[in-house]
Amino acid sequence: MDRSIIHLNITDFAVAVERIRDSSLKKIPLIVAPTQAARALVYDMSEEAYQDGVRKGMRLDMARRYCRQAQVLPPRPTLYRRAMAALVKRVFCYTPLVEQGEEDGHLFLDVTGTHRLFGPAPDIAWRLRKQLLQELGFDPVWSLASNKLVSKVASRVVRPFGEYIVGPGEEDSFLAPLPLSLLPGLKPEEIRVLADFNLLRIGQLAALSKRQLLVPFQKRGSYLYDASRGRDRTPVLPGKTGCDRISREHVFAEDTGSRDELQSALTFCVHEIGRSLRRRGMCGQRMGICLTYSDGKSSVRQATKKGGSDNDFLLRSLAFIAMERAWKRRVRIRSLLLACDRLVPRSRQQTLFAMHSTREFQQEKIMTAMDAVCRRYGSGAISLGTTF
Repeated sequence: MDRSIIHLNITDFAVAVERIRDSSLKKIPLIVAPTQAARALVYDMSEEAYQDGVRKGMRLDMARRYCRQAQVLPPRPTLYRRAMAALVKRVFCYTPLVEQGEEDGHLFLDVTGTHRLFGPAPDIAWRLRKQLLQELGFDPVWSLASNKLVSKVASRVVRPFGEYIVGPGEEDSFLAPLPLSLLPGLKPEEIRVLADFNLLRIGQLAALSKRQLLVPFQKRGSYLYDASRGRDRTPVLPGKTGCDRISREHVFAEDTGSRDELQSALTFCVHEIGRSLRRRGMCGQRMGICLTYSDGKSSVRQATKKGGSDNDFLLRSLAFIAMERAWKRRVRIRSLLLACDRLVPRSRQQTLFAMHSTREFQQEKIMTAMDAVCRRYGSGAISLGTTF
C-alpha cells in the first residue's frame, strides 16, 4: 500500500510568529537574533533578509551589513514553543501520526488510510492549510509524497509559498533535475566530493551504482544510492524529531582563555539542557563538548554516565569532565557547543529507597524551584552558580 506523507513547513517560523503577534512587522525585513551579545548569531530571518544574503547561524554584524534596513528582534523560544503546540493541536485532528521539529514549524503527517474519514490526502492538506490560516494566521507550504524524504524535498522546491504533489512512481523523475543541495542528509563535504566528479544534479548521482558510491563514501554510499532514487522507508514517528540530542551553543563576546568564563558559560548551557530534559521526561547518558578556538580549529570530547540523569548538578560534572578532556591547547576559545545525547525515558516507577544522600534530595528541590521560576519569568530569570 502506497503511503501518503504530508510535509507542512511554515517558512521562517520565528519570523512568522513575530508577525502574527505584531502585524506592523509584515512589510519589514526582519532578523531574529540576540541583540545584546557582541557576537550574536542569526536565529531566524524573513524572506526579504534571506534574499539579501542573510543566513541562519551568520554573525549579526555581518547580517546587518547584508541587510541594512532589517529590524532586529530578540528570539523568544517560549513564545515559539506555544505557537508550535497550537499548530500540533490542530494537526492531531486528522492523524495521530505527527512528527514535529524543534519549534521550527516543520511537521510530517502520515495520512495513509484516512481517506474514508477526511477524503483524499490532497484535500486534507488543503483543508488543513485553510484551517491554520483562519485560526492561527499561519500560511504553510505543504507537499505530498509517498515518503518523508521526497515530501521534504518537494516543500523545499516551492518555498516560501506554495504546494507540491509527487505521485507514487514519480519520485525518480521529480528528483532527477534538482540540485544536490536539496537532498536531505547530504553533508557539505559530500557535495564537494561529488562536485569534484562533476556531479551536480540528483539524477546524475542516481546514475551511479551502489558499488561505485561505496568507493568514495563507504557506508554512506548506501544512503546516497537510495536517497537519490527517492527511496525512504523511515516511518513518521509521533513526537519530536531530534529528541535523541539536545544541544546549546555559546559564543563569547571576546576570545577567552579564562576557566571561570568557560565554566560559567557551560553552567548556563547545562541548565538549559537539564530543563529541556525534565520537560520531555528524558535522561541524558552522555555530555559532549566542542570547543572552537580563535584560529578556527576545534576539539571534541565527551563524558558518559550509565543510566543517564536529568540532574543539572550531575550533568554539569559530566560537562566539566568533557571540557577538561577537550581543552588541551594554549589558544583562546571563541565558542563552545554542548550536546547531550543517548537519551532514555525517565523511569516513572517510584524508588523503593530514599535518595542516596541529603545533598541529592536538596538538589532535586532546588531544580524543581528553579524550573518553576523559569516557567513564570523566562529561561534567563535564574540559573545555577558556577561553584558546587
